[in-house]
Amino acid sequence: MTTLKGKRIYLRALEPEDLSFLYKIENDETLWELSHTQAPYSQYILKQYLENAHQDIFEAKQLRLVISDYEHNAMGLIDLFDFDFKNRRAGVGILVYEPADRQQGYGSEALQLLIDYSFSHLNLHQLYCNIAEDNPSSIKLFETLGFEKVGVKKDWIYNNNSYKNECLFQLIHN
Repeated sequence: MTTLKGKRIYLRALEPEDLSFLYKIENDETLWELSHTQAPYSQYILKQYLENAHQDIFEAKQLRLVISDYEHNAMGLIDLFDFDFKNRRAGVGILVYEPADRQQGYGSEALQLLIDYSFSHLNLHQLYCNIAEDNPSSIKLFETLGFEKVGVKKDWIYNNNSYKNECLFQLIHN
């Protein structure tokens, strides 16, 4: 799919070889708040997930792609989730794993590729994302690519004995 290729990165399907990368990400407790994870994942469970990753978005209601550089190094993940064909919308999540790779434009390029794919190939009308209010990097990323803040969910995330707000952003394709 040439539509999923950018200047410095491309988006690709999950492969069995991604097991260790997926295991590292899913079991990194510093990321659990982003993914709403409550407990570690075993390699066995993740291997089963990879074996079922062949399901298309219409069947699975989600699409998880690997953000890869042109040397074929996995850099992160980008997802469409809660795919709703009837209402032509889906949620978006993105993670560039290594801190050294963040703020380098990889996330922006990956998100733009996914936006273009969602509107041109999946015929979606809108994308949305949920971002914690205290995550200015993600807010800036999504706003830069045209997402608009449409609401705030008060005390939505409970973590470390306190609540924080989560913002809802939408990008509507005309």
